[in-house]
Amino acid sequence: MGEQNVKLNSDEATSQAFMKSLLVEVHALERMLEAGLVESGIRRIGAEQEMFLVDRAHKPALRALDILDVIDDDRFTHELGLFNLEANLSPHVFRGNCFALMEQELQEIYAKARKAAARFDCDIALVGILPTLTKDNLGLDSMVPTPRYHALNDAICAMRGKDFEFTINGIDQLSVRHDNVMLEACNTSFQIHFQTSPENFARNYNIAQVITAPLLAAAVNSPVLLGKRLWHETRIAVFEHSIDTRSNLQAERGLKPRVHFGDRWLEESVTEIFKEDIARFRTVLTTETEEDPLGMLDQGIIPSLNALRLHNGTVYRWNRPCYGVVDNVPHLRIENRVIPSGPTVIDEIANAAFFYGMMVGMISSGEDVRDRLIFADVKSNFLAAARDGIRAQMNWFNDTHLPAKQLVLEQLLPMAREGLQEADIDSDDIDRYLGVLENRVQERRTGARWALESLENMADHGTPDQRFRCLVSSMMEQQSTGTPISDWDLAEYCVEQDWRDSYRNIGQFMTQDLFTVRPDDIVDFAATLMDWRHVRHVPVEDGDGRLVGLVSHRSLLRLFAQGRAGGDKKVTVGEIMDTEPVTVHPDTRTVEAIRTMRNQRLSCLPVIRDEKLVGIVTEHDFIKVASRLLELQLLPSE
Repeated sequence: MGEQNVKLNSDEATSQAFMKSLLVEVHALERMLEAGLVESGIRRIGAEQEMFLVDRAHKPALRALDILDVIDDDRFTHELGLFNLEANLSPHVFRGNCFALMEQELQEIYAKARKAAARFDCDIALVGILPTLTKDNLGLDSMVPTPRYHALNDAICAMRGKDFEFTINGIDQLSVRHDNVMLEACNTSFQIHFQTSPENFARNYNIAQVITAPLLAAAVNSPVLLGKRLWHETRIAVFEHSIDTRSNLQAERGLKPRVHFGDRWLEESVTEIFKEDIARFRTVLTTETEEDPLGMLDQGIIPSLNALRLHNGTVYRWNRPCYGVVDNVPHLRIENRVIPSGPTVIDEIANAAFFYGMMVGMISSGEDVRDRLIFADVKSNFLAAARDGIRAQMNWFNDTHLPAKQLVLEQLLPMAREGLQEADIDSDDIDRYLGVLENRVQERRTGARWALESLENMADHGTPDQRFRCLVSSMMEQQSTGTPISDWDLAEYCVEQDWRDSYRNIGQFMTQDLFTVRPDDIVDFAATLMDWRHVRHVPVEDGDGRLVGLVSHRSLLRLFAQGRAGGDKKVTVGEIMDTEPVTVHPDTRTVEAIRTMRNQRLSCLPVIRDEKLVGIVTEHDFIKVASRLLELQLLPSE
């Protein structure tokens, strides 16, 4: 979460003072490295667990601060969104039963969070992106009200100078335009840390980069964002866009976004990364520091390097270097940020064991990964894993190209096993956690595959909102049992749910798969389209997707009654359309829309967001809603 005593980098003097601190602290870190003051010869592991809060309708619940007050546990903290929680696990020396201890603590944290959430009629969901999340959940009213987050939002928006706009292509296509950084809150992860000796940091960091792709391929759990089926790990795409401060010109020049994988190998020292990130990315937040790090070193006191850590916390490499101090002893860690939250606690620990085992296995081989792969292939693997999960194709050593499933099962799992054995991890734990991952990969049943197959299984039932609710309901039910994802049943359409929560707003059940016409289209086309699609209304939009009119069955009848149709007459849509149709927003309450249609004697309402046509709702839709809700009210009493 980072330092909270921060402020926006708002004036030149503040910026200059903070930059001076950054430069001095980098120099201090170099001095510590040269003097051998940074801890070496020991490996520790740790993790951070992020999670979603959901209400009884399995939608985001804005109760983080209330729940934190009830939990009263220093391990828990908030994240960006009021529907998120984060918990920091205790570090462990990497040996013996460290994984069992991590799982035990994580189960305790999960149970404690659920118990506290239940007091507010909420529950916990472990998933990379919550399928029931909507754009309406991403306003600033859903942001945790702390100075750091609001300062970060203001700074990033100011640097960007325009709304965030991007498109993600997957099974479906999602085009997003948003005016704040709350898109970042769509993502929750299980972030794992690996302490490494400073003299080996560069080599170990490069290894972490190489193994991140197969790790991600086996762990994907985020295929749905804002109602669209996209990448198997959509977190990767949306996070890179959510806090992108670059202007169009900077992007064209090749400036990396603040969330990025990297473009080259690390050569010698961790300071290469810190220096590059200071040089490339302007400071967005500042904090007052009274430390004199060089003077402290002269006195035998280890500085905290608060300025460096703050800036590092605003640059989101998928493998991020971290500096920390415990009992006046500094250390370096590699923080791997790609693993999504969930599907279960044991799946998360299995992912961590796989990563740590591969790390030690490759370290022990003594080979330099830079001699085995070009970095472009490493980055390509990462993107392929995010898009396709365990079905991705991987470029690997000896100029081979093979499926991720084969690579994991035949090469990397045996290497991870050897690495864990060398680290003296308990043999039962090795079998337990690597066995979970092996079963998952063998069956190709990742969290992403389970979600996509479940949605396909429910495709002919209910509305998208209802299917996503069923998906989350099934996920949370099976998650609570602790059963690994490889043994989960597919989610089914759950008719017993209270569907009133699925019809509160127009956006929950409006028709989005629209057939539209342009003003200069001939009326014959509009009439034929209505006949083919069995609809009584066709929206008219311009080339930019803005609604400019509405053609109805009634307007066509009027045209024929006036004798203006038929023969060689070419009447355009623009001549007969209603140019000022009554519209609603996706957030419009269903009851309000019904009243509007009744009072104004309308048979349909186009749905508009940001001046663009996004859907339509008709009398037929309301008949279905009424029928369903009447069933809910009447059938139980019969």
